Amino acid sequence: MRNLILFGLLVILLLAAQFASAKTVDEVIEKYIKARGGRSRLAGVKSIYMEAVKDSSAGQAQIKFIKEQDKLSRTEIEAGEETGIVLVTDQNAWSFFPFRNSSPEKISNLDLTGLQTEMDIAGPLVDYESKGHSAELLGKEVLEGFSCYKIKLVTNTGKEMMFWLDAGTCLITQSSVTTAPGIKATTFTLYKNYQPVDDIQFPYSVETKTYQSANINNVSEMVFSKIILNPTIDPKMYQPE
Repeated sequence: MRNLILFGLLVILLLAAQFASAKTVDEVIEKYIKARGGRSRLAGVKSIYMEAVKDSSAGQAQIKFIKEQDKLSRTEIEAGEETGIVLVTDQNAWSFFPFRNSSPEKISNLDLTGLQTEMDIAGPLVDYESKGHSAELLGKEVLEGFSCYKIKLVTNTGKEMMFWLDAGTCLITQSSVTTAPGIKATTFTLYKNYQPVDDIQFPYSVETKTYQSANINNVSEMVFSKIILNPTIDPKMYQPE
């Protein structure tokens, strides 16, 4: 009887230790926010300008990102002598690629809702509840030899995203999103070479891999050369031209 009692106490202690060490999704996200630089610093970024070089099977391109929190996400892609743009605002979105069309084309409202998360400079994990998103901690996975927390996030528009956060640094090492459910295409993004910009951590190397029907059909890598926080945004950046 005594042995049974001792065994029962041991089981209870083991379970208690397990629950005590278990992390909640909010605890993990809070550590991520601190690792990036803190909530107040992230909230203080109202606009951002970034330059990068993108290498892919299609060749090399110069990329510029101009964003204003909750208002604008403008991507300019310069390849050779041509420059294309993808413009997203809180109301509309357009794309313009000279080799494909002669004037900007409006993006459908269905695609617009999926693109508008790009206007969130801090990212959807930060203050996710106040933004109307939901998050769930799915446990841990080993990614490239490192233990990572895996978080499932569903945005307020129904967009489903996955995030892997390094258990040691609590920075995002990988994310995934299903970009076209009809053809089962999923894009994985790897974030590397984090460096501080005004005491906020940013990945200076971003690699993307798109899988369609279990096969990789697109791989690209961007290396950032410039990141400027809180620049003044020219009103012309809101125009699809």
